[in-house]
Amino acid sequence: MSTASYQELTREVSRNLAPLRTHNADVMQGFGALGKAALAPGALDEKTKELIAMAIGVANRCDACLGFHAKALVRLGATSQEFREMLGVAVYMGGGPSLMYAANAMAAYEEFGGAAAAA
Repeated sequence: MSTASYQELTREVSRNLAPLRTHNADVMQGFGALGKAALAPGALDEKTKELIAMAIGVANRCDACLGFHAKALVRLGATSQEFREMLGVAVYMGGGPSLMYAANAMAAYEEFGGAAAAA
């Protein structure tokens, strides 16, 4: 990760997306609607869907994804045990590179106060 913290990274990415929100409003609104629909509770609750999103972020090695989904998982009350189990699945699906990113994901979760910084 090139920035000092996941909180800084998520703020920076949000700032950098501002021009897209202005100049590509339809695309950004469509992406926002897609996200809202994908995360809406159904057979799976929002927390489960965010755990899936985090696992995909780990497997795809997306730093900003780690920050945004860690923040959401903390807000949704994901426990350290749930988070670690999700990381196990992400590593299983993504191999060694995902193992390295699992450590980054745990750091992002703890930085946002996940399970009281993993007590």
